Amino acid sequence: MGELTLLLLRLGFLVLLWVFVFAIVYALRSDLFGQRARRIAAERTASFPGEAPAASAPASAPAPATAPTAHRAPPHAGAGTAKRLVITSGPREGMEFDLPAEQLTIGRSSESGLVIRDDYTSTHHARLMLWNDQWVVQDLDSTNGTFLDGERVTVPTPVPLGTPVTIGKTSFELRR
Repeated sequence: MGELTLLLLRLGFLVLLWVFVFAIVYALRSDLFGQRARRIAAERTASFPGEAPAASAPASAPAPATAPTAHRAPPHAGAGTAKRLVITSGPREGMEFDLPAEQLTIGRSSESGLVIRDDYTSTHHARLMLWNDQWVVQDLDSTNGTFLDGERVTVPTPVPLGTPVTIGKTSFELRR
């Protein structure tokens, strides 16, 4: 094998190693600090500091194009279900939010419907979904877990009214 070939292989291997190092640093940065926030139009700004615009978006916002229409709840669905989310403990204790029509994402990301800035909360931590006229909580493979009445959630689980859901240092309940 010639010296030039060996030199090119060594340089290629060195470049490949640096690509892996930068990929790891980028993944760690996005997990620790979240994704970069995008500027939001003035009419969609949140009414509370740290509240993401999705929580204050109108309920008539269109569903994502990938969502199958057969599983969507009709507009009148959920007449007897929870309509509010009340934070019962944590930094934002006492705050109330109207639940959106179909789902609410929870996490540290500024793109989440409910933003929880907490070291024990993942960027995309959990999701509340309206499924068959009942709210269901789903953990999104978070590091520290989502707890419903003290039990760790591993599969999508129905959330009864008034039952505490804990994510990081924040607990909340669903109410009418």
